[in-house]
Parts: sequence; structure tokens; C-alpha cells
Amino acid sequence: MEHDVVRRGRLTGERSGEMMHFLSSMGADRCIADADILVDIAHVLMLSRQKIIEKEPARQLLRALLELYDNGIPEAAFDDRFEDIHAGIETLLIATIGEETGGRLHIGRSRNDEVATCLRLRVREDVTRQLSILIRLREVLLALAEEHMGTLMPGFTHLQHAQPTTLAHHLLAHEAAFTRDFQRLTGALSRVNWCPLGAAAFASTSYPIQREFTADLLGFQGVLENTMDAVASRDFALEVLSNLSIMMAHASRVCEELVIWSSGFAKFVELDDAFCSTSSIMPQKKNPDIAEVMRAKAASVLGSTTASLAIQKALPLSYNRDLQELTPSLWRGIQDAKHSTRLLVDMLSTATFNSAAMADEAQKGYSTATDLADMLVQKHGFAFRTAHTLVGKAIQKGNLDLPTLDLAAQEMGQRLLSMLGITAGDVAAALDVQSSIDRRRAPGSPSAFAVKISLASRREALMEDTHMLEEKMACYSGAIQRLIADARKEAGS
Repeated sequence: MEHDVVRRGRLTGERSGEMMHFLSSMGADRCIADADILVDIAHVLMLSRQKIIEKEPARQLLRALLELYDNGIPEAAFDDRFEDIHAGIETLLIATIGEETGGRLHIGRSRNDEVATCLRLRVREDVTRQLSILIRLREVLLALAEEHMGTLMPGFTHLQHAQPTTLAHHLLAHEAAFTRDFQRLTGALSRVNWCPLGAAAFASTSYPIQREFTADLLGFQGVLENTMDAVASRDFALEVLSNLSIMMAHASRVCEELVIWSSGFAKFVELDDAFCSTSSIMPQKKNPDIAEVMRAKAASVLGSTTASLAIQKALPLSYNRDLQELTPSLWRGIQDAKHSTRLLVDMLSTATFNSAAMADEAQKGYSTATDLADMLVQKHGFAFRTAHTLVGKAIQKGNLDLPTLDLAAQEMGQRLLSMLGITAGDVAAALDVQSSIDRRRAPGSPSAFAVKISLASRREALMEDTHMLEEKMACYSGAIQRLIADARKEAGS
């Protein structure tokens, strides 16, 4: 195959291997090579339909492109002597079917609108895949929550015992966060799925192209109207990466808890051996390595987002080569997020939760002290701040039984408590962990009553999201199937 056909007309200087490698985007372009073939096919169909090229050259181009679609792109097209995969494929086509035919592929377009279209096609695929993983993750969390509605556990603030809750309530909190991640990515998808093709370098072209036709062929929602914006903007990538960073922050919080909960101090959870490693020197060790690496991957995705924002922040319109350096960060962020959440699904679904250890810990740390203060307010008319002080002083003395509520420095001593009819039974009932949870029946609370309602609404929302995603995926895949069928028909194959 000859050298890059793009350079040969204007530039003659030979580049060193180091320089070609420095400028080449081939490493990142492997992710969009298949999308590039689809974009090429749609472009040729449009050129033929608009009579910009004759039927026979169109047929030959489509046959050559379908060959690449069916059998894969030869490794020679990814050589560093080409600046990008677009030049590699065009050079390959010219070498295969001749320049008179292969040289017509690039009529009415630029690599600028071509790469922007390929990126959006690939990101659309990646986002739908990530949404599918989030569906599965939410399913696992809801299944675990239903299983553990009665599993008592301590709730924490500042990593200190706060109030008792249930594992179901805790898991539903994580599911709610991942639901918002799903919503954010769905919103981003609606802005990803617009077609830049036909913008050319930035000012479109004088050929009578039909941009709406190629957008429809590729399953896009429509055309990115302003041609300068179409080639120069990467905010769709920034939005996706930002959303993935938030999602990975949520995943990292789950991992942090799994690391703590699987420790010898807590013993709340036993992770499956497949997600752990041992020590090269200490044979007793079972380390939660997958969860730990996943915490680090959250930082990696955030780094990809930050790098991408920094690359685009001061670029003048329209296209600049700097944008090439954004693409590797985009792929790294997407891949790290995808692999992490896939593994998180499996790690959670195979984990074994220690209900006894959780219930035992739920009794500790004066976790029902608030209930005692509430009892003084609700049954005996105390001001909450007075009740709060009374209980706090009792804890300071080291106990929450009735005698310790005698506050010599306060007006409410033992005699006053007796006069009000506060008994040891009242105190014991207020401090009971299960009763504390059962009393909390407001929406979103940890009681079985509230959790059942939450589970029903969360499952309904999950079903709606699943159907919506299935419809989108069917729409996208259907468009590509029709594109290939039209190309085969036009090519006569």
C-alpha cells in the first residue's frame, strides 16, 4: 500500500518514524474503525442518490466497503504512516479499486466531520452499553434489598454509629444514586445522537449533499445544524465523561463500604474469593482487591474528564488538532467505567452478608438515643432541645437507663421524671432497635412498611427505563441493519 494519499499533493518532506507516531491517532482510532466504515457507506449512498457520483463508481466503492464491513479492516490500514484511520482506509480503497473510483470517496466531506460522526456513533454505542449495565446493577441492588428487608444494621454519619437501619434501606440508597446516573446518561445520549456529517472542514460544501439523508441512514436524531459547531464541539464527550465520573464516584462509595465491611473489624460481608487476592507472604490474607482497584478507577475516569475539559477549554473555532488528544481520554474513561460497573454487578450478586454481625452492631453506640429523646417529646411534652440535652447528659454518664436521666444540675431530676410517669419500660421500648425502625414509616424510611413501597416504585421505574432503553437500542440497530441492506442492494450483492 502506498503512503498517505492525503499528504502527497501539498507536502513533500519526509517525516521520521517518531514524528509519524507522535502525530498518528491510530491507537485511539481502533475504537472508531468500524464506525468509519458505516459512515463511509452512508456517505457513498448519499453521493449516489444525489447523483454526485455515478452508479458504477458507487457500486464499486460499496462493494469494497462491504468487504471491509464483513471481513474486517486489514492491519495495514492502521499503520502509523497514516495520520488516522480515515486516511488509512481511503488509501486502502485506492490501492484496491484504483484512484479513479476510490478517490471519489472523499467528495463533499472532510476528516473533520468524518471523525466527529464516527465518535458520536461509537459513543452512542458505548453509552447504551453502559445504560444496560446500570439496569443490571439496579436489578441486583433491588433483589438484595428485597432479600434483606429484615436485616438490621447500624447507620452511620461521620463513620460513627448514628441510628439503626436495615441493609435493604442502605442498598436502596445506592440504587437511587445509580438511577440518577442512568437518567444523566440518558439525557447525554439525547445530545450525542446528532449527526455532524456534511459539515466538511467547517463551512460545508458546494456539492448538493443531503445531510438529513445520511443522518437518517445512521440512526441519528437529526443534523447538527451549524457546520462550525458540528466539527469543533466535543461537549457531548465532556458530558458523557462528566456523567461517568459521577457514576464512578457512586461506585467508589459502594467499594469503600465493601472494603470496610469485609474487614475483620466489621465482618458485615464476605466477598466471593474470585474478587479477592491473598498475600505473597501472609497466607491468611483475603484482600478485597477488585473493590480497591475500582476505587482507583473512579479517579482514573475523573482524570480523563479533567484532561478532556482542559484540552477543549481555550480552543478557538473551528477544528484544531488538539481535539485528537481528547479521544484517548474519552475511550479510557468509557472503558474504565464500563469494566468497573460490570464487575461491581458480579461482586455484589455473589457477596454474602453477615446478618448476625450487622444486627449485633446495630445495638451499639447508643444508636436509638434519638428515639428516647423523641419519646420524651411525644409522650411527655418535653421541648426537643430539653429532651436532647437530657439524653445527651445520660450518655455522658455512660448509660441510658432510667436512673442516669437524673440531672442534678437541671430542674428535671429523678423526682420530676417519676411525677411524669416515665418508667423503665418506656425507656426500654424507646431504645429497642427493631421498634425504632418500625416506627419510621414516612416515605423512604427503613421500616418494612416503607421499604415495600419503595421497592415497588423502584421496580416500576426500572421497568420503564428498561423498556425505554430497549426501544432506543432497537432503533439504532435497526438503522444500521437497513443501512447495510441498502448498501448491498445498491452494490448488487
